[in-house]
Parts: sequence; structure tokens; C-alpha cells
Amino acid sequence: MWKSLDVPVLQVIFSGGTVEQWQSGTGGLAPRDVAMNVALPEVDGRIISRAVSFKAVQHHDRDLETDVVVYQPERSRINFVADLAANWVRLGQTPAGSRKIALILANYPTRDGRLANGVGLDTPASCVEILQALSAAGYLVENIPATGDELIQRLTAGVTNDPEGKDLRSIAHCLSLEEYRKYFANLPPKVQQEIGDRWGDCTEKSIPIPGIMLGNIFVGIQPARGYDIDPALNYHAPDLEPTHAYLAFYYWLRQGFGAHAIVHLGKHGNLEWLPGKSVALSDSCYPEIALGAMPHFYPFIVNDPGEGSQAKRRSQAVIIDHLTPPMTRAELYGPLQQLERFIDEYYEAQMLDPSRLPAIRDRITALFQEENLHQDLAFVKSEEFTELLKTADGYLCELKEAQIRDGLHIFGQCPQGRQLRDLIVAISRGRTTGITRSLAVDWGLDFDPLTADPAQILAEENAIGHLSKPCFTVGDVIAELEEKAAELVEHLIENDLPSCPQVTNTKTQEELNWIGNKLLPALQETREEITQLLRGLDGGYVPSGPAGAPTRGRPEVLPTGRNFYSVDIRAIPTETAWDIGRKAAEALIESYTQEHGEYPRTLGLSVWGTSTMRSGGDDMAEALALLGVQPVWDGPGRRVVDFEILPISFLGRPRVDVTLRISGFFRDAFPNLIDLFDRAVAAVAALDEPPADNPLASQVQQETQFWLAAGLSQSQAETRSGYRVFGSKPGAYGAGLQGLIAAQNWTDDRDLARAYINWSSYAYTKNNMGSAAPEAFQQRLQQMQIVLHNQDNREHDLLDSDDYYQFQGGLTAAVRSLTGKNPQTYFGDNSVPQNPRVRQLRSEIARVYRSRVVNPKWIAGVMRHGYKGAFEMAATVDYLFAYDATANCVEDYMYRGVADAYLLDPAVRDFIHEKNPWALRDMAERLLEAHQRGFWQNVDGKMVDNLRAIAHLAEGAIEDTLPIGKSCQNGLTPLNFKKH
Repeated sequence: MWKSLDVPVLQVIFSGGTVEQWQSGTGGLAPRDVAMNVALPEVDGRIISRAVSFKAVQHHDRDLETDVVVYQPERSRINFVADLAANWVRLGQTPAGSRKIALILANYPTRDGRLANGVGLDTPASCVEILQALSAAGYLVENIPATGDELIQRLTAGVTNDPEGKDLRSIAHCLSLEEYRKYFANLPPKVQQEIGDRWGDCTEKSIPIPGIMLGNIFVGIQPARGYDIDPALNYHAPDLEPTHAYLAFYYWLRQGFGAHAIVHLGKHGNLEWLPGKSVALSDSCYPEIALGAMPHFYPFIVNDPGEGSQAKRRSQAVIIDHLTPPMTRAELYGPLQQLERFIDEYYEAQMLDPSRLPAIRDRITALFQEENLHQDLAFVKSEEFTELLKTADGYLCELKEAQIRDGLHIFGQCPQGRQLRDLIVAISRGRTTGITRSLAVDWGLDFDPLTADPAQILAEENAIGHLSKPCFTVGDVIAELEEKAAELVEHLIENDLPSCPQVTNTKTQEELNWIGNKLLPALQETREEITQLLRGLDGGYVPSGPAGAPTRGRPEVLPTGRNFYSVDIRAIPTETAWDIGRKAAEALIESYTQEHGEYPRTLGLSVWGTSTMRSGGDDMAEALALLGVQPVWDGPGRRVVDFEILPISFLGRPRVDVTLRISGFFRDAFPNLIDLFDRAVAAVAALDEPPADNPLASQVQQETQFWLAAGLSQSQAETRSGYRVFGSKPGAYGAGLQGLIAAQNWTDDRDLARAYINWSSYAYTKNNMGSAAPEAFQQRLQQMQIVLHNQDNREHDLLDSDDYYQFQGGLTAAVRSLTGKNPQTYFGDNSVPQNPRVRQLRSEIARVYRSRVVNPKWIAGVMRHGYKGAFEMAATVDYLFAYDATANCVEDYMYRGVADAYLLDPAVRDFIHEKNPWALRDMAERLLEAHQRGFWQNVDGKMVDNLRAIAHLAEGAIEDTLPIGKSCQNGLTPLNFKKH
């Protein structure tokens, strides 16, 4: 019906709560209201607006002996929805040639080397694609940049968020102080008070608006949140109000520029994370204050339903989901490839010429040491060379078959050539009947190529048919399967499959038919991303679709270009997620027990809303499994209705005392899971079991006595000792470390711990959604043996985002600061649901470093993307450093390797110098900081001198980009916008 009507559909919310509950709380809606009025309507592609009414008692009916409850309208919210509807009508009725559209690019950290952030997206190139599409559709677009790099050059020629050279940059657009003060005076008194208390009065004569005008299209740079103005705010202001400049920017877009619609391009900006209610916002919530009742579009990566839902629910966004970057096998390179050849030669010599073994062994040993692989495999205790060889061979196979990104996605463009081939193989591989599994069945193999141990020695050489070369291990055969899969898919893409041999096998042919009939056509519809954005800007209906990771068994999220939706929160954790979480819990306990000789007692787990939506609740399922608690499902929808406690005799091991550090979006989206986990903790704490079997109950009993002695009542003591769910302050988001790391505004672990604890020490229970409990949180940290973070897919890795180091690294640094030692840090890999794995964090960092960070294949991929490619390299260096700062998990050779691959390789250095000199300087300075802080210890003076020289070289290039002159030319006289 919605498609036939082809109009946007606004979801107007009738809250089941009272207006007093809504006004006083930060959640906005109760869980049932979220499910019925938000999550389910999102499935239809409706635009989430506001709660326009609340329940109230009209009178008491004596005959019925009950209160008569009615819906009471809320005038301000009705006005907002009416304005939003009117603006959508205005958008659709305005001819394309007269429409004014604002394209907004995120920018964090607020440096010119990191403009146009967008996860997995070549955002500058995508912006150019959109500009060209708008022009072709009849919009007035002038002087379109030819490339993304040219777009960045034009943006950085004027004022940006970067304070460097700000006084020398031209200002094309600005808002007069007089006009801003008029606007500010009409904001709610509460807002005026909060911003005044935080930032004082606005005193600038005019407020610059970063961006460029291209006819009726404005390309702007999203303002900074304000932490850069006063770095001390990173320690104690998790709910920071936006600055005057921030509000002025969005006011100018709405009133000065006169935008008909705003497009935030790429995950993720900061608007949807401003303080305020989780959903059903009020006129004092900052996302609404900034954006207003504006039609809002958000091109967003398809595998992140959580953060996309945040934008939908807090800024009435219509998501236009886009494809993930093309995925590919990491393969081996350089010395790793040479080592693989030596190992194959060793196996061959064992059978044909044993006299060669000592010489080959010496080569392997020398190369192993030269490449620091002995540090990667430090867990191997055996000194037996054959055992070490087997482990090293398996490790090389894991690195070779690792999935990495081959460049970035460009909005509306389907990958071509090898990128398309490898992406198809990656997506197909994730299916239960994927192409490599199908080949394995048809070849008569007795192992699953996705779960088998690659180091396992084959019983008989070449006992398997179809092989093109001798295979000695399972890993060798897996490589053959991958190469054959790529060959078959390549022929399929080229419509030349009949000429390819060995395609008559039943299972393989079935999978190829699915690829040819379903997957390939869906990928070829990637142009729908542009089409649906244009449809939305025409005031039309953007069709909805599911979200998820295509390579983790979710090909149904294709084709992209849809307004994605998430999940029914009442069905989480799903039964599938429970199976994965249970296996992951057992893998973790087994790993810890093998390494430490005893069962773990306490564990801290970071849980994110977006991964919960994407996986169906793997993390929560694992947390429950560690406690020894199983969800209970009921009804055809398999909703979670309760839990059952599993007896120790069934578990076969002690329970684990689990503390959750939840993200702000998890808090907003899953209050039902907070309730479930809190009730499970209380039930386990009440069990009469020996302390060795139930450390949670034992700890709760001890702490209850502690709090009683401190003067709390029995009820208060029991409640506080049972806190096991912590997060950021209600209405706030994040973990507080990004600004500190970016600004170098910290000295030691105590600073990092202080910020993390201040941002994280709010306790959540079924009865209390966020109260400050720093003492209770610190007690949890002091007891914590394990810090765990999980990843449910390999479409990104832990050095792709600041969130990983902020949450896992921040938790680790806080434990270390309080206890004086690092906890055991683990990284869970649930990307293959049938085989969840857990590794030490150091091991995961090493795998990502070798498979992606210094891999020439990845470097060549990002170099295809100019400025944004250099941006990706700089971000990787930042996150590597930050993980080391917080979790002490990066080896010296990694810093050296990054320096060699990015800065000392002439071709790569020249590329970065030309495309993004800010990134070149940032990387050199970050590596120097790693040395100065003692993280990178074994570095010679020549390397330090080279890095300083590179920083100076980049500095000169940056100075050459700074224009002379300053002006403000916007010509928007109707609103008293003056030229300066």
C-alpha cells in the first residue's frame, strides 16, 4: 500500500504512559510503546515522529469502580508533527530546480585530515556522485567538483572545524550575532540556561558556517561537539550540550539557507547523539533543537541497524542504506608468502629428501624471528619444531583466508571486476550452503572449510581429487576451495560458466544458480541507493528493508537503497543467538581455564545495541550463559518471556559473575534486556550454592555487609551490591576517551580511567534506569579478572573504529588503574556462527595488523580513494595507538611496520602527501607520540629523525593550502544576514 501511495508516512505516537513520566524521564517511552509505536512501524518504513498524547485519568466511574483513562494531547508535540508533515509536503511540491538541499559531512576528530567521515564509504566521492545525480534530476547544481579530492580541496580552502590557520581562511557564509541572539532567545528557557551555564554568552560578531554553495545545494561540514574547546570536559561532561556555533550552523541551514531537506552523508555524525530523550523527544532535547522539523535523509551502511535506528528515532531520519565495502581474502605477501613456501618445501622434503630438512629449518627459524612471528605465537609452549611448524602453518592459513576490505564503497556504485567477484564469494561463503562448503561436499571432503582446523595434517597427500597442487594440510585444501570458488564466480559474472570445468556437481551448481539468479542481480541494483535518495527528495516513499551483515548469512539485506529496520526487541536473544552465545561462553571458559589452571570468577563484557540488533543478541546470550541462565521463549513469535536457572550439575562448571558495560543505544533500545539480565543476576545471587560454584552470590553477600556497615539500609545495601549493568549517564552516549586520545590531553592510566569511570558509572536495573554509582562500579572493576569484547562479523575490525578501544580499552585501563595489573583481555570472534572463537586481545591485534594494516592489498585498495584512503590509514594508526594506550596490547614491531608501510615507502608517502598532507603529519606525530610515551620503545634515532622530517614536510604542504583573506558572502538579506 505504501509503495502505491508513494508518500512519506509519519508514525505519530500515542504513549501508554503519563505526561509526567515522559517529562521527568530520559527514556521517552516504555518498552511496550517502543515495540508497538516505533520498532514495528519501522518495518513498514514509517518515519518516527513524536509522542503527541499521553494517558491521563479523566474521572473515576463509580458504577464501574475504576478510573476512566483517556489520551491527553500534548500541544507542542502536535505542533512539531504538523510542522514536519507540512515540510514534507513543501519538499514534494517544490519543483526540483527550486529545491535547496544541504549535504552534511561528518568530521571527527575535528582535523582537516579527517573530513567527510563515513564508515566503509568513500564519502567525498559519494558526495560528488549525489551532486551529479541531483543535477541530472533537474536540481540547480553549479560548479560540481570533478572528484572527491577536488571537493575536499574546496572545503579546506575555507573555514573548517580545524582551528589551525582558522584566522587565515576565507568565510563564505556566516550568521550575524544579532540574528543568532534572536533565535537563541526563542529557545526553551531550560535550554538557554543549560547552554549559558556551559558555554556562557555568544560573543562572536559573526559565526562562520563551514561549507561551499553549489547553486541550490550546500555541502557543509558538521560542527564539532565542543570537547575540543575545553579538553577537560572529556573527563566530566558525558552529556555535553552543543555549542553556540553548533546551534547556529543548523539554524542557518534551516532559516538562512532555507533547506527543504538535509542529508547527513555516511555513518555516523554527532547530531543523533546529542543529549536528550531516547525517543519521543521533547522541545528541550538537543537533536530536535538543532534539526527542527526538517525532512532528513541518512545514507548509512547496511550492516549497522543500531546506529541507524538511533538516527531514525531521535532525528526523524529516512535511512538510505548502502552496500558494505567490497570484501576480499587477505592472502599472503612478502615475507609471509616466503615463509609459506619454506613450510611447503619442508613438508615436501620430509617425504622426498630428508637431507634438506636442516637447511630449510634454519631458513624458517630465521624468517620466523625476523618477522616477529614468535611474538604472535607466544602461546605455543612446545619447543618441538614440528609442533611449532604446524601451528605456524595454521596461523598463515588463517591470515591468508582472513576477510578484509578491498577499498571503500561509493554510493550508488556496484563493485566491478575482481572486487565484485570477491564480494560475491564472501557473501556466499556465509550461507549454510555457501560456495566453498558446496565445493567441499562435491569434492567429498569430510570437513567444513569454515570451521575446520587449518593446521591439521592431511592423512594422505593428494588423496583429494580436483586439486591443482600438492596439499599437506587442511589449510592448503581450503585455499584451493577459495581459488576454485573465485574462478567459478568470475566465469559466472562474465556469462562464461559453461566453459568452466567442474560445474556439474550438484551442490556447487545449486549455489551458482542462486548466485546467478539472486545475489548478482541484487548487487547490480546498487544504483538504487541513488534512485531511492532522489525518490525521497521528491517527497516520495522510500521502501523499507532488513538490515544486517551480508557476509554473515544475511544476503536478504540486498539490494541496498532501502530504509532499513531492526528487530522486535521482545524476541532477543533469539534461539539462534542463544546457541551461539552458549558456545562462545564455553569457548571463553575453556581458554581461560587452559591458560590459568582455574575457572574464571568475574568478567566484564561490553554490549552494544547495534551488534545486538545485527546478531539477535549474541552478547546478551553469552552473558546469560556465563551466569548459568537460559532464556525461555514462548508463542509463534518466539518471544523471550522468562528465564530458567541451569543447575551446576548441568553446567559442569562454576557460574561466572558478569558485569555489563552497555552502550547508550543499547540502553535506549533494549530496556527489556536490562530488566531480564538484572532479574537473572538477582535470582542467581539468591541461590544457596557454595562460593566456589557461585562467586556472584558470594560477592553480593560480602558487599551487602560492607554497605550495611557504611550506613545503608538493608534494601539499599542489597540493591547496590547487586549492580551488574553500567552505562553512560541517562540521555548521554559514549565512553569518554576519544577526545582525550585525539587531543593528547592525558598523562597516564589514571587520567584514562578517570574519564572512563566518570562516563560509565551509572547503574541500570529493572527499577532504576540510570543512577550514579561510582563506588559500586569501582568495586566491580577491582574484582574483574576478564575484559571481553565480541565481534559478530568481519566486515570491519577492531582497528576500524574508535568504539572498540573506547569500550574494551577503557574498561581495561580502568581495571589496571584500580588494581595495578592488566586484566585478561579477550576478543570474541562470532563471525562464523557455527564456530565461535575467542582469542587474547594481543593475538587479535596481531591478526588484524598482519592481515590488513600492513597488507599491500589493503593499502592499494584505499589508495584508489585519494583523500579518504589516506584518511583510513591515519584512522588505523590512531586506533592502533589508542588500543595500546588503553590495553597495552601493541608490539614494537607493529609501530615499525606501520611506519615502513605508510610513511617510509616512497610511493605510499608521496600519495598521502599529495592527497591528504594532514593525514601524513598526523601519522608521523602519532608514531612520535607512541615513542615519547614509551609504548614504542625499541626505535632507533634515525627512525625518529625520519618521522620528524616527514611531519615537517607535511607541515609545509599544509601551509601551502592555507589561503589568505577572510570574508562572509551569503547574501541572505531577508533574515538580516550581513556581508562581512
